[in-house]
Amino acid sequence: MSLIKANKGKITAASLLIALGIIYGDIGTSPLYVLKAIIGDRPISEMLVYGGISCVFWTITFQTTFKYIYLTLQADNNGEGGIFSLYALVRRYGKYLVIPTILGASTLLADGIITPPISVSSAIEGLTNIKGLEHIPTVPIVIAIISGLFFFQRFGTHKVGSAFGPAMLVWFLMLAVLGLFQIVDHPSILKSLNPKYAIDFLTHYPKGFVLLGAVFLATTGAEALYSDLGHCGRKNIRITWGLVKMCLLLNYMGQAAWLMNLRDGTFITGKNPFFEIMPHWFLIPGIVIATSAAIIASQALISGSYTLINEAMNMNFWPRVAVRQPSETKGQIYIPSVNIMLWIGCVLMVLYFKNSSNMEAAYGLAITLTMMVTTYLLSYFLLFKLKWNRILVSALLLLFASIEIAFFVANIQKFPEGGYITILISSIYFFIMYSVYTGRKISNRFTKFVDLGRYVNQINELSNDDAIPRFSTHLIYLTKANNRHEVEEKIIKSIFAKNPKRADVYWFVHIHRTNEPYTLTYDVSELIDDKVIKISIHVGFRVQPRTELYFKKIVQELVQNKELNLHTRPDGSTKYNNEPDFKFVVIEKFLSVENEFALREGIILNAYFQLKYLGLSDEKAFGLDKCDVVIEHVPLVYQPITKIELKRAISHEIK
Repeated sequence: MSLIKANKGKITAASLLIALGIIYGDIGTSPLYVLKAIIGDRPISEMLVYGGISCVFWTITFQTTFKYIYLTLQADNNGEGGIFSLYALVRRYGKYLVIPTILGASTLLADGIITPPISVSSAIEGLTNIKGLEHIPTVPIVIAIISGLFFFQRFGTHKVGSAFGPAMLVWFLMLAVLGLFQIVDHPSILKSLNPKYAIDFLTHYPKGFVLLGAVFLATTGAEALYSDLGHCGRKNIRITWGLVKMCLLLNYMGQAAWLMNLRDGTFITGKNPFFEIMPHWFLIPGIVIATSAAIIASQALISGSYTLINEAMNMNFWPRVAVRQPSETKGQIYIPSVNIMLWIGCVLMVLYFKNSSNMEAAYGLAITLTMMVTTYLLSYFLLFKLKWNRILVSALLLLFASIEIAFFVANIQKFPEGGYITILISSIYFFIMYSVYTGRKISNRFTKFVDLGRYVNQINELSNDDAIPRFSTHLIYLTKANNRHEVEEKIIKSIFAKNPKRADVYWFVHIHRTNEPYTLTYDVSELIDDKVIKISIHVGFRVQPRTELYFKKIVQELVQNKELNLHTRPDGSTKYNNEPDFKFVVIEKFLSVENEFALREGIILNAYFQLKYLGLSDEKAFGLDKCDVVIEHVPLVYQPITKIELKRAISHEIK
């Protein structure tokens, strides 16, 4: 469900249709519940309806259009978007940007768990408007739809993805037509676009400021627009947004026009204006179209979660887990563990809240934090990458911070009503990411690097020592050393262990994660001719590393190009097996029992190693599942025990 990278910058009818199908599911299904959440069980009044719609319009204008469509989409990392892409662009300019980034990613993932339930529930609840189905139980239907959606993730969405664009086009056109019919009956609703109504609503309507939490639901999908930048390209998003925004506003104002045709003081408790503006004969087709849009919205969120976790894993924020590619479509991935995690979370949300009205009370709190983090990182991008004037950047930061802090304060009211659930889930995600990131940093701090040049003579001597049994023809170590002349001290110790590892050729392979998303290049340094060779493979943060395949291809190219003389010497193959004799050595750390931790370090390091144990092993994570791999374990001694009160017991003399 992704455009070919080479064509994503082109603007065609097909590219615009694909953009409609991929990126607008979340924000596009907001009319299902936004106005219903604003009105709630309050009596209809002009200040409530006009003020609510005015707030929705200006929220979409400032947050979605200005901040995300105009400003944030400029922060593309080689065409890719999302909070980790933005962080990769600016992390060199700020020392403490990592914590806000982890917070933003955690809250985005957490709030995403409630998006499929609220979208699908809002659509399915339309069945209660059909005569004879007023009391139909919707929870089992919603769970069945969501479960089916997660089940089919393993097969990929490429077969049905082509239908997403036309389906969403039908959805948006339906929104516009339904809204227009109501606006014709009450054209004065267009006055609500005047910001005066929003100001009066916030300053004079009882608890008007608190209702910003409901207004905020109209822009919760804005973050997804930026995350999906890589699928469609900036121009396609900006052009399609014009149509989408018009259709959304027409429907919002149409619902508001229907409300204004009711008498002042009327209560619509239990009714959804979205379905009320539909003709009765159109209810069933309308519900089918709405459900299709909700499913597409859920699919977009699920795919986005896979991408986010994959980036987090490749940038060392998440433990390594299995990643699969269910189709040949570039960029489409499937992460089984994330799929199960999201499915369980969505089902529990449905069972706990039971209906969309209860979900509205919890939705939006966590995502405000994500938006605040994006604003903070964006200010660094505008200031240091685009070189904008500092005063202008400060003014924009102040503008968006004011809006988003207001939304956050309003959404805080949702905390006891269910918002605590998304905050709790965010905290769990944050703990995982922080533990993996910090634990890895601590582990790397105790990794000692040495100059490989000091040992090349010994390595050469060992390689030519026939008294030592040959361990392998080609011996390959994975190293974290960025410097071409360095390797870890533990690798040298491994080579010259009590049973030295004699080989004809020693390779040291370094996987270097780049700030660009799809980099895949390499360079070679030869310290001893055909004897000691270091390879650095530069891999983008969205690429799943396959070290074994890369290494074999590099060796093949070197031999074919006769850059190395490996083609003139034996490679370890025999007449019984023509495969070269490759042996990879992976050195893994474990937490030594000799440590005596302070509370914080103890929690973080134990969590890090436990998560590492639960995740993929290093050999599978680096794509070494085919070759002969040797795993060696070395202890990590972080804070050794200093005081050991051990006393010899008094015993009788042996006679």
